[in-house]
Amino acid sequence: MAASSKPNLKEHVSGGGKVTQSSPGAWHLEVPAGSSGSYRLAQLDDYTGLSRRSFPRNPPLKMSLRARASADSIPGTWGFGLWNDPFGMTLVKGSEVRLPTLPNSAWFFFASEPNYLSFRDDLPGWGQLAAVFQSPDQFPGALIASLPLLPLILLRPVSRWLRRRISKYVQQDTLGLELDPTEWHSYEIDWHPEGVTFHLDRQVIKEMNIQPIGPLGLVVWIDNQFASWSPDGRLGYGILQNDEASWIELEDLELAFA
Repeated sequence: MAASSKPNLKEHVSGGGKVTQSSPGAWHLEVPAGSSGSYRLAQLDDYTGLSRRSFPRNPPLKMSLRARASADSIPGTWGFGLWNDPFGMTLVKGSEVRLPTLPNSAWFFFASEPNYLSFRDDLPGWGQLAAVFQSPDQFPGALIASLPLLPLILLRPVSRWLRRRISKYVQQDTLGLELDPTEWHSYEIDWHPEGVTFHLDRQVIKEMNIQPIGPLGLVVWIDNQFASWSPDGRLGYGILQNDEASWIELEDLELAFA
């Protein structure tokens, strides 16, 4: 790696979420306590307002930081890494619409129940995770042909069939972690042409021989949302109550690249 830099990140908050920067490369992201009636988010990213083809990150790239969280399990999700922001429909500069697509990501992901974000039955879908998703950059024709079935997705047999079908096109590798996230830990994601290597506290914990298809954007977030598509075909999506404010802190956030 020939150079390193501190990324230029933009804040994105909702529902009383807040982002506070204490020094270059160090932030506090917090969402307030509240009911399940409102979505709460605190996020930093480097792709807001860009079309996906203009996302700034490609391999070889290393993302490193130190982080801690307010609790062992925070209602919703939080984490950091690289992704293609696949699920939202966003209007970007030039009146271009960023449509939903299949996921490409490499990240540390922390998800409480009832989240279940795995297309494979043999890999964990919630908890403390290091994960990679690799998908075609365009919807395969076979999946497009399945779109007429979407109105029937609440029927369990149809939902299970669609989930199995998508899993043929979305490659995935996920490692469950066992750590105390309230303590400071060092995290590193090394995205290289052969795959993705995850480091925790300066030790290699997993080398994954698949990699996301870029370009991707850097994201750090905490929210009170859940999404679930479990092996039995049950679908779930919503927002969760948190009885006290939840936060993550990070420092020494750096990118290293060739």
